[in-house]
Amino acid sequence: MNLSVTLMCCNRARLFRNKSALYLCRRLSDVPISSSDDSQSSPDEKPRRTRRAPGKASVLLFPGQGSQFVGMGKGLLKYGNVKDMFAVAEKVLGYDLLSLCLNGPEKDLMKTVHCQPAVFVCSLAAVERLNHENPAAIESCVTAAGFSVGEFAALVFSGAMNFAEALFAVKVRAEAMQKASDLVSSGMLSVIGRPQANYKHACVQAREHCLSLDIQEPVCAIANYLFPDGRVIAGHKEALDFLQNHSRELNFIGTRLLPVSGAFHTALMEPAVEPLRDVLTKIEVRRPEISVHSNVDGKRYMHDKHIRNQLAKQLVSPVKWEQTLHEIYERAQGQEFPHTYEVGPGRQLGSTLQKCNMKAFKNYTHVDVVLP
Repeated sequence: MNLSVTLMCCNRARLFRNKSALYLCRRLSDVPISSSDDSQSSPDEKPRRTRRAPGKASVLLFPGQGSQFVGMGKGLLKYGNVKDMFAVAEKVLGYDLLSLCLNGPEKDLMKTVHCQPAVFVCSLAAVERLNHENPAAIESCVTAAGFSVGEFAALVFSGAMNFAEALFAVKVRAEAMQKASDLVSSGMLSVIGRPQANYKHACVQAREHCLSLDIQEPVCAIANYLFPDGRVIAGHKEALDFLQNHSRELNFIGTRLLPVSGAFHTALMEPAVEPLRDVLTKIEVRRPEISVHSNVDGKRYMHDKHIRNQLAKQLVSPVKWEQTLHEIYERAQGQEFPHTYEVGPGRQLGSTLQKCNMKAFKNYTHVDVVLP
């Protein structure tokens, strides 16, 4: 499907009106889009939400690839715009995403080209559920963040992107990442280490091992900073094999290969950058109405150009999730923590929050994508 057809889908998406949790209805003409390259707001730009007391504010976290499972979305069609979201998704993607989410087969859902759009749509469907069950959580939201592809869902929720256009960008991103993955045998390794573990030096040793095997320009680098002593390392398969085979001397407590097709968030994703950068120039992007934090450095997005640049850079940069959580939850002694909602499949982000900040985790709730 080309972008012009996607824009037709956007017109349908705009039929969804204001009180929607997703801002799918946002008429871009109704809210001025800043074309400024600096961080200053346009005088005409709609201001961000009023500050709230920390204990009365909420934070929404959106999961990424790897959280998907067959059956997600079950029972959510009764909420808000969920049925229409999946209808728009079928037109944008060219296949029945709802059926794939509900019925599989699992081997198809696990493919990068399918699971990224699936997680994106199901996470926003979970927001609709939260809006139905606890509308105050949506109204009081001051901050959002998403893990990898989850950033796109966070940006849609924040009003920075239109649902259908963002989904089309996710489609292009997933296809480009899959093509990049097909070029070389690579993967991702979850690692939990002892305090004395030196992850960067371990990657250097793994690259040296690859060079001894005559692998040219080997890649092995930290791809995800999850929590203290929790990392994901990605790169050539031979490098990951080396890390697993030498885990004891590298002071790794445990390692686990992730069920993904490539070395995401490393230099091996460089071929995917230009396709994503290109599509991001063709869709509407505006300054978020709430704070949305970038995976690249954990800092808040400031304006449309910043969003476009960081989303493209994210493909070849490590996800600094631990740093992002510190940015969101850092506060003075005795100050209350916001209520945190993980919206989407799985509880991985809650688990990382528990390991990074137990006090913040006490106000954590998971909004599931399956009804009992």
